[in-house]
Order: sequence, then structure tokens, then C-alpha cells
Amino acid sequence: MSGCSLFRAATLTKCITTNATTSLCRTSVFNRTPICGYAKKVAAKGKGKGMLKTEVTGPDVCRDPVRLTSYAVGVNIFKQGEDPQLKPHDQYPEWLFQLNLGKPQKLQELDSETWEYWKRLRKEKIWHSNRLHKGKKF
Repeated sequence: MSGCSLFRAATLTKCITTNATTSLCRTSVFNRTPICGYAKKVAAKGKGKGMLKTEVTGPDVCRDPVRLTSYAVGVNIFKQGEDPQLKPHDQYPEWLFQLNLGKPQKLQELDSETWEYWKRLRKEKIWHSNRLHKGKKF
């Protein structure tokens, strides 16, 4: 970036002259104007008027009901290999079937002796505080 600067300064020189000689000169910077020294944009390949637009397609979705009920489709993170096969229910832990998959429970529905209650109470307090401060100006 040799020779490039973000600001160009204009200088003002005031001189007091007497009898054709300069006795006092004062130079000051009075204005700084911003200058963009960015490189020019390169034209993208394939984005012209005559080029065909390519549509982006998502991943293939499995619609086979037998495969969906016997394999955990989409769980395999490796490029090679297959999705793991589902096991019978008795081989999974009991807590897995007790998970709440619906909407979160309200504060009144939770027991006050659990950590979920206190976590939800803290979250609702933060929401309430944010709503109060939303209309205030600084």
C-alpha cells in the first residue's frame, strides 16, 4: 500500500509580509477528507446477462417409511458408512423417553425445589427486565 492513505489533508498557509520579505509564516491543516483506497471489484465469472443461473439444491430427503422407522437417518457424520440402525426400546435408557419434546413448562407448573424452576425464574426475570428497559432512552 505504498502511496495510499486513508485521509488527504489540505494545508493552509498564512504569511505576514513586510517590505517584500516574509517575516512570519504559519501552516495549519484545516480539513481532512476521507479517501477510499480500496481495490477495484473483479467481475464475477458466470454472472453475466447471457449466463444461465444455477439453482442451489439441498440434500436428498429420505421418504422411505421402512428406512425411516428402522435407521437413524442423518446421524452418520462421516462420508463413508451407513446410518446406525435403531435398537429396541429396552436397550435405551429410561430418561430418554421422559424428555419433554413439546413447549417448555410454565413457571407455575414446575416444582420450586428443582433447578429447572430456578433457571426458568431467572430467565423470566431477565425477559421482564429487558421489556422494561426497551422503551427507555439513554
